Amino acid sequence: MSAESTIQVIALDGIPEIRSGDDLPGHIGDAIVRSEGALPLRDDDVLVVTQKVVSKAEGAVVDLAAVEPRPEAIEFARRFDRDPRQVEVVLREARRVVRMTNGVLITETPHGFVCANGGVDASNVGPDSGAVVTLLPRDPDGSAARIRAAVRERFGIDVPVIVSDSFGRPWRWGIVDVAIGVSGLVPLDDLRGVADADGRVMRSTVRAVADELASAAELVLGKTAARPVAIVRGAAFTRGEGSIRDLVMPAENDLFR
Repeated sequence: MSAESTIQVIALDGIPEIRSGDDLPGHIGDAIVRSEGALPLRDDDVLVVTQKVVSKAEGAVVDLAAVEPRPEAIEFARRFDRDPRQVEVVLREARRVVRMTNGVLITETPHGFVCANGGVDASNVGPDSGAVVTLLPRDPDGSAARIRAAVRERFGIDVPVIVSDSFGRPWRWGIVDVAIGVSGLVPLDDLRGVADADGRVMRSTVRAVADELASAAELVLGKTAARPVAIVRGAAFTRGEGSIRDLVMPAENDLFR
């Protein structure tokens, strides 16, 4: 799909506090109907849904009262003023602990993501704040696919879906939203072998399109406005049955492993 000169991002209004078992695709559809400018949906729309509401709807939530932390978690929490139960949940969810020092816990998740706290989060969890944490969805691509199918059935148009989450970046302060699940689009735009504007053939440029779309959506969603879903309209992307696995760097390419 060719690039447009203007991109619009529409935050969807009126999505309620989501709990386990709620019909999240139904709530998203209702929000599309009530949000000014959302309809009619277009071929160049992408729906970006934040991880937190997906996790809550799917029951990917842990009650901290039921967590018995191991000695390692207790000692780490004591030294760095952390909740030992939350540290324990992070360790349980980790495929690999990458770094655990100075109060920072970096792990590799079962999905292959390397991120702070393995995506375990205590913020924006709703009325049970302080008592529960959310986990990443077990199958974020599947989560995106179910929302996409429900939107297609209701509105008669196939809108790609991204599930997003906030990640830090090595050697840079601050977080950005990135894609952790996709359905209906190719998450990478491989420009290797393509000539740039000066005619020079690019050798290493691969655009993380799904991440760019997720970050664009976050600019209107924010972290404190209780708006978990947005439509990004007019951006360039390629339709296709991509997977978030396409974005995960294989271990043999990791220069810092």
